[in-house]
Amino acid sequence: MNNLHLAIQFFLQLAVILLFCRVVGAVAARFGQPQVVAEMIAGVLLGPSLLGLLWPEAQAALFPWDKTQASRDTQSYLFPASQLGLALYMFVVGLEFRMDLIRQKLRSSIAVSAAGMITPFLLGAGLAWLFFQHTDLFPKRTSLMEAMLFLGASMCITAFPMLARIIHFKKLNGTAMGTIAIGAGALDDATAWGLLALVLASFDNQWGLALKNVGLGAGYVLLALGVLRPILARLHRLWIQNEELSEAGLVLGLALMALGAWITDKIGLHAVFGAFVMGAAMPRGVMTRDLIARIQPLTVALLLPLFFTYSGLNTKIGLLNTPFLWLMCGAVLVAAILGKGVACWLAARATGIPNREAMGIGILMNARGLMELIIINVGLQRGIISEGLFAVLVIMAVVTTLMASPIFERLVGSGGGERLVRAEG
Repeated sequence: MNNLHLAIQFFLQLAVILLFCRVVGAVAARFGQPQVVAEMIAGVLLGPSLLGLLWPEAQAALFPWDKTQASRDTQSYLFPASQLGLALYMFVVGLEFRMDLIRQKLRSSIAVSAAGMITPFLLGAGLAWLFFQHTDLFPKRTSLMEAMLFLGASMCITAFPMLARIIHFKKLNGTAMGTIAIGAGALDDATAWGLLALVLASFDNQWGLALKNVGLGAGYVLLALGVLRPILARLHRLWIQNEELSEAGLVLGLALMALGAWITDKIGLHAVFGAFVMGAAMPRGVMTRDLIARIQPLTVALLLPLFFTYSGLNTKIGLLNTPFLWLMCGAVLVAAILGKGVACWLAARATGIPNREAMGIGILMNARGLMELIIINVGLQRGIISEGLFAVLVIMAVVTTLMASPIFERLVGSGGGERLVRAEG
């Protein structure tokens, strides 16, 4: 398949992906699920788990996949396009990030974050030991320590981008519930990416490099927020005309996003981490408002569905073909809910948060969503986990995310509780 045919094939895939995601979204909306959840499900349905099972010829024709010629199959262009969508989306999440609100509930955020990391990590590490000893869900090259660190990190993750969207959708911005959840989610995911960096470096037998990568990541955060942010705050009026962001300002924002993504990818962290931090470094006000308005619609509507489809093409639920493997899948799901949702609820209660709001925090933190798919895709690409374990973790990500909205509505309702005073920044 030459480059011209690849481009033509990509346009056909794009049309099918976008239309199918909207159809699934219309059905999901009737059950109170946001569009991003529908896209997670749609991605799995377009892969070998459903379309490939019911109509394998059509699935193979629509998404040609030849591992012997990786430069000439779907993966060669769907993967970079999906990564661009992720980076842009996390840049937008960073643009919306409010450090001033998090500081007002820092103690509770740290407590919830610690509970939401330690408990699921221990449960995940224990399950990894079980899988390593009694199944082939981890490839032979993966060591026991790497398996425990990776599955523990996977269980720690929170659907931070989805968390931000749910908080916005339910008008929880500025409430104690929304503020604590977003702060704890940010801390959890930063820690999970640090653990992933350790696993990846260990996989290459370079523990010293792992520590170096984590240190460089911390240095990048300090540089972006401590040096670049004040400079941009002083100069941002240069890119504003008639109280609107100029084209030069838009290009500057996009270039900085790409640079941040490149830096963190080069130092062994994922590109989305760099994009998020760069978004948090942008000056608040007109610049962030217009960057969000211009970037978000196309990113959410066009690019993110590509990532969900890419993940779906790697998800082969048919590999879970024994009662024992389905039992292990159920164990992962139970451990995920207990380790994240229940632990975060109890931690919030321990810091004085009322029960209703504490339950809301636990429910929101339990959703894995997009970030889980990112981390397990990295694990699959590097050969740390098998396709079977990938399918188990996709199921866990989808189910915990599907649970979030309906359970939140039933147990918490639409009110957000205590609303914090929002400082302008």
